Amino acid sequence: MSDPSPHPELLSALARITKGRAKIVVDHILRHGSVSTEELEQRYGLRDAASAARDVKDAGIPLVSARGKSKTGRQIAIYSFGDPSKIRADRIGGRTAFSKRFKKELVQQRGDACEICGTPFDTIYLQIDHRVPYQIAGDDPVGDRVAADYMLLCGSCQRGKSWSCEHCENWREGRQPQIRKTCYWASPQRYTHIALRDHRRLEIVWVGEREVNDHAALRRLAASHRLPMPSYAKSALAEHVRRDHKSGGGKCV
Repeated sequence: MSDPSPHPELLSALARITKGRAKIVVDHILRHGSVSTEELEQRYGLRDAASAARDVKDAGIPLVSARGKSKTGRQIAIYSFGDPSKIRADRIGGRTAFSKRFKKELVQQRGDACEICGTPFDTIYLQIDHRVPYQIAGDDPVGDRVAADYMLLCGSCQRGKSWSCEHCENWREGRQPQIRKTCYWASPQRYTHIALRDHRRLEIVWVGEREVNDHAALRRLAASHRLPMPSYAKSALAEHVRRDHKSGGGKCV
């Protein structure tokens, strides 16, 4: 059932959303009061319904979500408009697309590898990502973009970053860009926390026949010790570091 009297400020903001998945979401909610991920997938053919809802939020429109069940009994999200006082007027219209020239500039500066896991990729599979999430720091005008404020990420790391950021306390409250800049997901080579937690993280990807064989050997060793691979790898690294430190910091082999 649709809302008989949408807030005038909300209607004004919605009128400026004229394209893409965001328009599909807001038009459906205007007509029916809410929209589910199931409806977005089945009625409009949107494979990533959650991202479609995120497009609306990125455009400055507050959404609230509730849990529901699909016709088959699976868990789904149901979205409706949130508090009009939380409209972000500076975001209306959503993100500005990155140009091929800007991506080429980043690749020339950083190389063709994901900045989180370090895995080389064909540049078509690397995505430009805001170092400090768009939802916190917004977007720079196209002509004022500084390469240092952006990262090149593979799809897997980009999704991991999104999940971690959205479950961070600084995302839900405060939203302070300076805190985000010191997070692993913004500065993987130099960070003090991961989503405000005193954690440390090491991304390792085995590439090529020799490294893949090393990975297989590591997996067999972990199994022989009845340990998960991450636990075994951490204990082996810790033992190596302690031994190297005790010997005076000789070269690792």
